[in-house]
Amino acid sequence: MQPIVAVIAPGMMGSAVGHVLAHSGLEVRTSLTGRTEATVARAKRAGMIGVSDEQIAASDIILSILPPGDAVALAERFAPVLRNAAKKPIYVDCNAVSPGTVLRVARVIEETGATFVDGGIIGGPPTPGSKATRIYLSGEGASRVAELQNYGLQMPVQPGPIGAASAMKLSYAGITKGFTALGAAMMLAATRAGTAEDLKNELLGSQPALVGWLTRQMPRMYSKAYRWVAEMEEIAEFVGEDPAARQFYQAAAQLYARIAQDFEGSNKETAALDAFSKPKA
Repeated sequence: MQPIVAVIAPGMMGSAVGHVLAHSGLEVRTSLTGRTEATVARAKRAGMIGVSDEQIAASDIILSILPPGDAVALAERFAPVLRNAAKKPIYVDCNAVSPGTVLRVARVIEETGATFVDGGIIGGPPTPGSKATRIYLSGEGASRVAELQNYGLQMPVQPGPIGAASAMKLSYAGITKGFTALGAAMMLAATRAGTAEDLKNELLGSQPALVGWLTRQMPRMYSKAYRWVAEMEEIAEFVGEDPAARQFYQAAAQLYARIAQDFEGSNKETAALDAFSKPKA
């Protein structure tokens, strides 16, 4: 029997995951309560069905995919409904949260009698047939959720308990998004110092791979910067035993908050990053 899957919320990543599953023939449910018209339209295009919280709880698998700062609140919102559900689903937290945060979410869910699985997404929003996005899974119920690989998702099981998949995700994001933050900070510093073009020319000659990374990644970051703030804070918690690393990611969170504000306002800093990232004619 095919599983019924609920995906919350139908943002860019959630709707893409939902579309892959719906494209493979599964019933994919979501919550559209209080969502904007654009989000409702996105969910419908993905083949997702808006239902009540009770119908979400009646699904076989619930995938929580939303900004990391909302992960605990979503679990707490659904806890009373899950507690009253006759058949308990598997609840998978797929958010970019630290192992410590994911254990908090796990406690909320497991107290309802539902099974909890830790998840971590690496890659962009998936498309049908693509294998570029992986959702790592850990915990006792991970192998059951991994059956969604039969319906278009890539879901490797990460050995270890709850928290292992989140550690994998944050380790990866700490490198990729941490490097993007470092690149942005130095590009802006060079712009303020009047040496941006010289720096770019030097990098083109001695570090072409880095220039390729910055040229591709920097413009994609602006619209996501607001979501990366909480992610950097979660990574700061993850590396908390190393004070210097913790301070680095706390600072990265502040940088992304500033870039997000700039992107919504003056665009002074994003314009400077654009000028640096633009390929030479």
